[in-house]
Amino acid sequence: MKTTPRFSRRSFLRLGAGALSLPLLEAMLPAGRRGAAYADELIEPVRLLWFYVPNGIHMPSWTPATTGAGFVMPPILAPLERHRAHTLVLSQVANRNAIDSVPGDHARGTGAFLTARLPRQTEGTDISVGISADQVAASVLGAGTRLPSLQTGLEGGVSVGGCDSGYSCAYLRNISWADEATPLPKITNPLVVFQRLFGLRPGELSPEQIERQRSRRESILDFAVQDALSLQARLGANDRQKLDQYLTGIRDLERRILDMSDLSCGPEEVPEAFEGSLDAYSDIMNELMVQAMVCDNTRVITHMFANGGSNRSYDFIGVTGAHHEISHHQNIPENFERLERINEYEVGRLADLMDRMTAHTLPDGRTLLDQSALFFSSEIEDGNSHAHTNLPVLLCGGAGGALRGGRHIRFASETPVANVFVSMLHAANVGVDTFGADGNRVLPELTTG
Repeated sequence: MKTTPRFSRRSFLRLGAGALSLPLLEAMLPAGRRGAAYADELIEPVRLLWFYVPNGIHMPSWTPATTGAGFVMPPILAPLERHRAHTLVLSQVANRNAIDSVPGDHARGTGAFLTARLPRQTEGTDISVGISADQVAASVLGAGTRLPSLQTGLEGGVSVGGCDSGYSCAYLRNISWADEATPLPKITNPLVVFQRLFGLRPGELSPEQIERQRSRRESILDFAVQDALSLQARLGANDRQKLDQYLTGIRDLERRILDMSDLSCGPEEVPEAFEGSLDAYSDIMNELMVQAMVCDNTRVITHMFANGGSNRSYDFIGVTGAHHEISHHQNIPENFERLERINEYEVGRLADLMDRMTAHTLPDGRTLLDQSALFFSSEIEDGNSHAHTNLPVLLCGGAGGALRGGRHIRFASETPVANVFVSMLHAANVGVDTFGADGNRVLPELTTG
């Protein structure tokens, strides 16, 4: 029996001088190892994604009244009803590494968000916190991908100077850390993310060249797409359909990006360029993250929906005023209602990301969401108390079978969030038993509780 694939994955990756990488197709598999009968033999990597939102959550409208399965989705979590089977709501999860006796909870909480280490209070260059969980994952999962990890976000800003009670802006504007003193800046410009993913490095196209491409509607993928299409006649029906859907999605995504204004500006100007159209901005960034995982360009992503302590206005959903100021609700019912609307919108953006992940079926028949683990949380519990001991935590996806969703788990006591990260790393076959200052075990409740 012939056992070699018709086409190697490497041959596809060479298309367009590396400008285009494609998802795994049946034609890349050895003959006799294709089709549903061999789904169990296909090994798809687990993808890990951390989704950060600022200023805490209005917990009374977040926390389900009952534990286990069959709980009623509270108002803020309502957008996730369609993804109930892939959603774990985790209560009594703490990040005590963000607690100190001095002000600065937003900075400490954001700095400790993925590091589970106490940030050093400084506004200078002597910042110190710790390596983040995504970078532990990237050291293993990134070995075979174009990008070891990807950092994205929807709000810019520099990482120098002071931003919160004597703490550096680096803590508030980054959640990914290569080591204790090196934050990995997020990319807030969708075009730069697109170029990073599909072959063009930042700086290879000048603003003038980008403008010429926009005016001519000339695709940067034209030649790569032609090469890919030339192979269609040699592919099976399933592969032809998958390739057509994939190329159509890439074309549409590129067109939407190139049609936007002011994309040639620096990342720090992007939030102003997208002012009034956060939905469109978030849609495109969500799609870019999904394409990055579908193409296996990266298996590790962090996403900051906004910076720590963000003062973004949500007037486009009828909530006037700055988010951070509203989060200091002072137990005023009007502020509760405003926070609930903001938080529901944030969860809706997560639901949109999960929609897109569910729409992609992998060669083994599972969806991208089945094969991923998504962590969603904030730097603090409540914006008024600035507590860190009962964080709003969601863990979504199937992680290749390592997560059993559809449940609300209330841990018996303050469970270190670092143990959630240890569990995610184990699900992705990243062999660590400890993480951060207090992560020391896998949580069996996530699978069998």
